[in-house]
Amino acid sequence: MKHLLDIDTWARKEHYEFFSRFEEPFFGVCVDIDCSIAWQQANAMETSFFLLYLHRSLVAANEVTPFRYRINDGKVWVYDTVGASPTINRPDSTFGFGYMDYYPDYATFSVKAAEEVARVRNSKGLVPAISGENVIHYSALPWIDFSAVSHARAFSFPDSCPKISFGKMTEVQGCKRMSMSVHVHHGLMDGFHVGNFIDLFQQKMNDPLL
Repeated sequence: MKHLLDIDTWARKEHYEFFSRFEEPFFGVCVDIDCSIAWQQANAMETSFFLLYLHRSLVAANEVTPFRYRINDGKVWVYDTVGASPTINRPDSTFGFGYMDYYPDYATFSVKAAEEVARVRNSKGLVPAISGENVIHYSALPWIDFSAVSHARAFSFPDSCPKISFGKMTEVQGCKRMSMSVHVHHGLMDGFHVGNFIDLFQQKMNDPLL
């Protein structure tokens, strides 16, 4: 479900109108995430670390309202929840796009998401996900400990979905860390909101009870 945002009463109306005129309205940041606790928990649960951190990032994103804003035909829509459209790596070194619904509890999400991972890995070609705009675009680069990321984009195609990428997990003085990039439409949010998401995601990665 979704509803229209009243742009005329929105405090960011002028910001939205200003950045929406840009050929490239997205901005991005890269940070390091401490994933020591989440990594230990994934091993203890015998679950996929990828699905665990993907779910926790979705939980955080759904709690930061602007991550659920989408632009369609000049109007801003607010989705009740947003899911994930991640790239899924295959054994032949290609990848396909998947679609995963959002479930607040990890148990349900992990079962459904694992089925989608298996489907994409057993498919051929790019297989674009039929996901619509109520998603966050995710990608994983487990081979690269990056400090910056750019994305291929078709500027003629309207797009306002956040894009989150995760890098290689490394260990420094006993602390496991992972690089993460967050790219968002500046017409829909600012660095304040991205900072809220990053802080909330880190909190959830540190929570052994989730």
